Order: sequence, then C-alpha cells, then structure tokens
Amino acid sequence: MSTNFLVKGRCPNALRPMASGDGLIVRIKPPGGRLSAREASEIAKLASRYGNGVIDISNRANLQVRGVREQSYDGLLSGLMELDLIDANADAEANRNIIVTPFAVTDDLAHTLAEDLSHALAKPNAPRLPGKFGFAIDIEEAPVLRSAPADIRFERASDGSLVCVADGAGTGAIIAPDTAVEAAVALSRWFLDTGGMVDGRGRMAAHIARGTPLPERFTAVPRKPEAAFKPTPGQTEKGWLVGLAFGQMSAQTLAALAQLGPLQLTPWRMVLIVGLHQRPELQDVITDADDPLNRVVACVGAPSCPQAHQPTRSLARMLSAHVPNGSQLHVSGCAKGCAQPTPTPRTLVAGPTGFSLIRHGRAGDDPIGAPVSAEALIANPTRINEAV
Repeated sequence: MSTNFLVKGRCPNALRPMASGDGLIVRIKPPGGRLSAREASEIAKLASRYGNGVIDISNRANLQVRGVREQSYDGLLSGLMELDLIDANADAEANRNIIVTPFAVTDDLAHTLAEDLSHALAKPNAPRLPGKFGFAIDIEEAPVLRSAPADIRFERASDGSLVCVADGAGTGAIIAPDTAVEAAVALSRWFLDTGGMVDGRGRMAAHIARGTPLPERFTAVPRKPEAAFKPTPGQTEKGWLVGLAFGQMSAQTLAALAQLGPLQLTPWRMVLIVGLHQRPELQDVITDADDPLNRVVACVGAPSCPQAHQPTRSLARMLSAHVPNGSQLHVSGCAKGCAQPTPTPRTLVAGPTGFSLIRHGRAGDDPIGAPVSAEALIANPTRINEAV
C-alpha cells in the first residue's frame, strides 16, 4: 500500500491549531473530559461564530472546533480563555493528554489524579513528551479504556490495589494515591531516557515491544486481565450514552445536548449525558446500540482533509447497513488511517482512482484486488463482505 501521506506527528491543540482543508482545527481539552452545561453551550456558540459550526469528538475525549478562519482564531481563543479551558502555555497543553474513565463522574479520586497529573506535566521541568503520548486514568473495578490511546495507565490490580502500568506491559507498579503522579512522571522520564522518543515521536507499547526492560518497580504486580467491554449507545448507571456518527456533530447538536445536563466526553466518539435516565429525543445523535452507523468508522475525508483522495463519510453511511451487526467497516481517505489505527475486518482505503479493500488489517496494509470506485461499491455493496 502506498504511504503517500504526510505524518505530522502531533495533534492540533488550542494554542497550536492545525490547518486542514476546511480551515483551522482547534482542539479543546476539557479537564477530565467534563463539561458543565454552560461550558458546552458556550463552546457551541463559539464554534458557530468563529468556525464552520462543525465539532468533532476525538478518540482522546477532546473536542475539535473545525473551520476556524485565521482572522477569527483570536476571538475563539479569547472565548475559550473566558471559560478557563486554555492551558498556561503551548507546552503544558501539548503534555496534557489525559483520558479519565467516563464512568467516574462521581469519583473524586479519578479526577483528583487527573488534576494533580495536569499540574505536574505543566511544570517547567516536566518531561517534554511526544505529541501523541498520553495517560489514562481507568481505576474503576473493571477497565474500560484499554482500547483508548494511552501510554501510561492508572488501573486496578486484581486485589483492588492502585497500579501504574506502561502500555504494552503485562505488569505494573503498586502505588498509593499520593505517589501515583510521581510514578507516572518517573515512568515517562524512563521512556525518554531509554530512547522511546525519536525525532519527536514515539509510543510506549512500541518501546516495550522492542524488548526494552522496564524498571524493576514496574514489574511488581500482574496487570488485571482485560474485561470484555464494548461501549454502545444507551442507558448506563451514570447517565445516557449517545453516539455521534463519525464522531462529529453540529454546534446546534452540542447546544441541545447541553440543555439535558452536564456532559462527559468519551474516547469512543460518544457523549455521556450525566444523570439522564431516559432516551433523549434529539436529532443527529445515535441512541440505539443496533444502529448501523455504530458499525462504520471514517475520517473526515476529502475535501476537508487535504491528504484525503476521496470523500469518505457519505460512502460509509451508504454501506453501513451492509456491515453485519457486531462487525466493523473502516473507510479511510488515505493510507494513514487516522480514524482507526487498529485492524478491522473490512477497510476501504481511498486512492486517486477509487477505494482498495483490505481484509482484517489497517489502512496501510496491502489490499486485495484493484481499486473500485465509490459508485461501483454503492451499486454492489455486498462486495465488502466477500471473503471476510
């Protein structure tokens, strides 16, 4: 598969926005992924005023305001500052990649750890980590963030002890709440000191996979076996999870969600409406676990992304009903595969002449057969299921 795409090695942030085909992308990192109803409502207004009214939710439980014009950027930034959603400086913001389990909405420890870790990563002497390097606070009884992108994780051992784990390792260090942040920062320094970052990029799991031995402290206790967890829209103990097709919504949808209560962002392209215990009657959200749109993943595609060869989401939407329940289709605008970095049963990758099909792989893997046009796929959608 061709790798004719640009690897930028970082994510857009509020203080370091990224240019895309539809304007600047400005990423907002609400602390702990939590938004009050007022904050969500104000962000919706800012996205309409200074952007194109389109908002993404990322797989790191952040919001992205799209279509921001360069002449409007300062106004958006001022509005976010008034909401206290901007870090002190760009380095602190880049370091603060922290995902908190969405179901810890009443867990003071989870959010205290997130706050303390944020402060530690913002210090002038904090390690300067790769742009995609992140942390997950997943300390409920059963882990739910194993599929979320993170390099250092706080979890529970089988006996309930708090542990700090290097992603990709089968063991961790036993920690206390007051030493947890210290352990995570020490592990991140070890990652840098042992060559985990090269040319500004690097991930913990890859570093572990190369055979780099962990410090003895982080081999003290086995990691808890992964529990079977598949997030789906619907009722939960803490509120109602609503899905967003392709992780995107309009500013009007965010404003409507804000009217229902506080929001907890998730890394699953869903939003938890905290305390809501009845199905929300809203347009443009997914409330049914069996909705076919739950089975498809697609990047923004052309023309919004300058690296994409073809539009993606219209095709994914049309093919969604032909994906078997419980399976998945990934439609990628290029071989980079931003929307789904892990393998899927079916992947369609756009090229200059159409879409190539990959079975049980990633967007950059070798395809089978010649490229097929979007029109041909729509005319014969069952071909995505051949030889799966």
